[in-house]
This record gives sequence, C-alpha cells and structure tokens, in this order.
Amino acid sequence: MPLMLLYLFKEVHVLPVQAKDQLLEEVEKCIVLLKGGELEVLIKECLKNGLPALEILNAMARGMEEVGKKYEAQEYFLSELIFSGEIFKKGMMLLEPYLKRESEGEAKSVVVVGTVMNDLHDIGKNIFVTLLTAAGFKVVDLGVDVPPEKFVEAVKENNAKIVGVSALLTSTAPGIRDIVKLLEKAGLRRKVKVIVGGAALTQEMARELGADAYAETAVKGVDICKKWVAESI
Repeated sequence: MPLMLLYLFKEVHVLPVQAKDQLLEEVEKCIVLLKGGELEVLIKECLKNGLPALEILNAMARGMEEVGKKYEAQEYFLSELIFSGEIFKKGMMLLEPYLKRESEGEAKSVVVVGTVMNDLHDIGKNIFVTLLTAAGFKVVDLGVDVPPEKFVEAVKENNAKIVGVSALLTSTAPGIRDIVKLLEKAGLRRKVKVIVGGAALTQEMARELGADAYAETAVKGVDICKKWVAESI
C-alpha cells in the first residue's frame, strides 16, 4: 500500500525524517501526475503530521517545474499544463492560512507584482504572490500582460517600495527595461527596488535590464524582499 494511503488510516504525529521526505515526494508526484483529489488529502496529512507549509509548497513547486519540463518536451499538452496549474492553486488555498501563521511578525511593506507585457504566464508569479502575502507583505497583483505604465501607476497609488516583475519568455524580457526607464522618468527609481524572475532571465540579464535583483525561485525572491525591508529598502 502506498505511503499516502497508510497515513489515511493511521494517526501519526511524529514522523521520522525519511517518512517526511516520502510524503513530500508524493506531494510532488501528485502535481506531476495531475492527481488533484489525492493532493488535497495528502496536504492535510502533511499538515497533521507537522510538516511546515513552506516545505509542502516547495514540493508542489518542484512538481510544477517537472510539469513544465514535460510540456517543453511535448510529453504534456496545453490542457495538462492548465490543469496542473488549477491543481496547484487549490493546494495553495489549503496552505495559505498555515503559511501566514508560520510567518507571523514579519515586517510589512507594499510590493507591486506583475508579469511583463505580452507574457501570459502566471504560475511563478502566483507562487511569489502567495509567499509574499504569507510573509506579511501587502501585495498589489497586477496580473499578466502588464504595460509598463501600469507598474508605475501602481507604485504611485500604493506608495510601494518594491516592484516584482516576472518574465517567462525571452522575447518579452526586454519589457523590464521599459518599466525601469518609466520609473526613472517618474522620479521613482531611487525610491523602489526592482526584483525580477522567470525562465527567460539570468542574473546577468537582470542586471543589464536595470533590475536590482534576480531570484531563481519564489522563495529566494521573498528572502531578498525581506532583506530589503530589514535594511529599510
């Protein structure tokens, strides 16, 4: 019987490291194999047995990365990609209260987040938004395909100190430079930090486009934002 099913019928409150690792591996597999119902049950089991919500979310994120690879290799089609995203979102809804509880007391600041213009991908952005919110930040999520002007308007309206931009496509990444230039034109550049992430970017590209930081993962991105707040931006 799979490990997951064993835990459905047995009360376990203290698990050895190996068992915890196996649970997290099954969380990852549920995403990859598109098993939404099993994922919800497994998340509840993980939480009941004391696994941190952030570790569970990281396992889900690894599953999404694997789905992305399968899509690129044409093993999965657009329908599977979209379905996996819906499964992920439902999992995040279960984890959000626990993520907030784990991050109580964190410093708050406003972060404007969006996917660069002409880019419709939102999974990475949504993970970043969820983790930022859980860490105590106020997040203004502009969505996808966001014009540079909208980022600047949101910074003004919300007195934001951080701008987060996601770019999954190489063809859309240069739009980050447009955002930075508009912030400069509006006299806001020195008042805000710009952090970028997404498959289209590297540390070197981020620097060339005028960003202050590049994050390989959403978790690292939140850590950078926390550091900036601790340093008073």
